[in-house]
Amino acid sequence: MYLPQEIIRKKRDGEVLTNEEIQFFIQGVADDSVSEGQIAAFAMAIFFNEMTMPERIALTCAMRDSGMVIDWSHMNFGGPIVDKHSTGGVGDVTSLMLGPMVAACGGFVPMISGRGLGHTGGTLDKLESIPGYNITPSNDGFGSVTKEAGVAIIGQTGDLAPADKRVYATRDITATVDNISLITASILSKKLAAGLESLVMDVKVGSGAFMPTYEASEELARSIVAVANGAGTKTTAILTDMNQVLASSAGNAVEVREAVQFLTGEYRNPRLFEVTMALCAEMLVLAKLATDSDDARSKLQAVLDNGKAAECFVKMVSGLGGPADFVENYDNYLGKAEIIKPVYAEQAGVVSAMDTRAIGMAVVGMGGGRRVATDKIDYVVGFDQFIRLGEVADETKPLAMIHARTEAQWQEAAQALKAAIKVGGDYQPTPDVYRQIRAEDV
Repeated sequence: MYLPQEIIRKKRDGEVLTNEEIQFFIQGVADDSVSEGQIAAFAMAIFFNEMTMPERIALTCAMRDSGMVIDWSHMNFGGPIVDKHSTGGVGDVTSLMLGPMVAACGGFVPMISGRGLGHTGGTLDKLESIPGYNITPSNDGFGSVTKEAGVAIIGQTGDLAPADKRVYATRDITATVDNISLITASILSKKLAAGLESLVMDVKVGSGAFMPTYEASEELARSIVAVANGAGTKTTAILTDMNQVLASSAGNAVEVREAVQFLTGEYRNPRLFEVTMALCAEMLVLAKLATDSDDARSKLQAVLDNGKAAECFVKMVSGLGGPADFVENYDNYLGKAEIIKPVYAEQAGVVSAMDTRAIGMAVVGMGGGRRVATDKIDYVVGFDQFIRLGEVADETKPLAMIHARTEAQWQEAAQALKAAIKVGGDYQPTPDVYRQIRAEDV
């Protein structure tokens, strides 16, 4: 028999907790026998003393096992169960193309996604701009759409990693969010409860990233790879660039429109293409659906070219209650803002830097994200046709098109955008993909 306060004391004094102590504490979090004050003290003790890798694995597994862990074996998918997770960005619409692309290559992608958090856009908010799309199907519905379409992107069900929900809510109000051990366990407990065989983690680097520096992003990536593999799920992390908006758009309906155009070949932003291909290729290699990265890329290009990836997207959307002809007629289904017009820089020059976080907050300011959990999302506002770093802004090349409800809202967004994009000065290019971190690297 353990006492929560003794476990807290041990961690407070910098000692290493046993697997059993961690399991006992997290079980208490799940069944409410551990108080909010005790969770706060436990999180603060970890914040100051960190956890060893075995402790992180034990914490992640205990949180994963605090609720339902999905077992897909009865579904007889006939292929590997794979997924990816991103630490969040602006204009990061990769999931909407990646799921269907991997599905078209023989993988099964039961993706449980989140809503927007802070300055980052949420995959669920984007999908809810599609009329009828149901992000909360039953578990049977989730399984059958995944089997039929090869991919289903839905919201977190209440019975997955419930201990994480309590721990996260307490961390949020006690200044213990930014700790590598706790972030690792929070991300992975939910993902690993989804019954995955392999996972690719997209860890962002730069001005729109969750982690403040490249070194912190790499440390998180290494922790995730070590812990996930230690917990029995083959995992690779890829460090990708978030020093500028990833897609050409940022918002909800505008990003869905861009995702459809990407899948059909109507328009593909080159940076978005490179990052999506890198993530998909690693998923295929991990799942043994391709021999190496080159083989994976040629398979992925083929399913984009022959329309199979777009077909998987159609099956997912219609399977989850959206229109069956959404891809052909997306413009009829996605709402449009009253005012859509360009914003220009104050003076001509090369775009040398972007405060990507500020751009994400400008979308939130227009109503395209939430300041508090109860806020209603306005799906039609946002930006598209973004200028990219290294391009010249002048009277013919705007910084972006603003999709706004009113002239006043347009003006406010224009000011925010002009303040967030630096025109003039030295431009130092950064790679789209920095590096991969595999199990053998940690």
